[in-house]
Amino acid sequence: MSDMRDEEEFLEDPLEAYAEEEVDIVEASADELEDLQEENKQLKDRLLRAMADAENIRKRGERDRREAEQYGGSKLARDLMPVYDNLKRALDSADEAQREAAKGVFEGVELTLRELISVFGKHRIEPIVPEVGDKFDPQLHQAMFEAPLPDTKAGDIIQVMTEGFLIHDRLLRAAQVGVSSTPG
Repeated sequence: MSDMRDEEEFLEDPLEAYAEEEVDIVEASADELEDLQEENKQLKDRLLRAMADAENIRKRGERDRREAEQYGGSKLARDLMPVYDNLKRALDSADEAQREAAKGVFEGVELTLRELISVFGKHRIEPIVPEVGDKFDPQLHQAMFEAPLPDTKAGDIIQVMTEGFLIHDRLLRAAQVGVSSTPG
């Protein structure tokens, strides 16, 4: 009988041990599962953030490329503004007698100025040509001086020194003007 009892104990003890081991494995598996789920959640979050960053970088690159294409020539255009001004002044300063005396030179200057304006047009560089009597617009004009002038209202343009230019929708150079300060 002692042998039977030992055999029963032998059989019960491994079953209990196995059952206890199963509980430990299930508890450990639940903890591991929870840890893995948390890690999965964190990895998904990191992936979504990385994808959003990549999309933002792509959009920023596209915007930078577009701006470089549109406004990349701004520095060169700004450097050509004095050339435009000098050609314009040369034509404006000559009277009719001088034009007749040096007809070929003035035709050359006019053609050069027209070609420069044509090149500006190809690159969507447009002149800002204010007229005397127009209202001063600080977005497009730079006031070089203020002076009271009879028969004008305050803020009216009374003299245009240089024309301004826009490149696409940006101000490249403001038109330089004199503005009336006459109280109106």
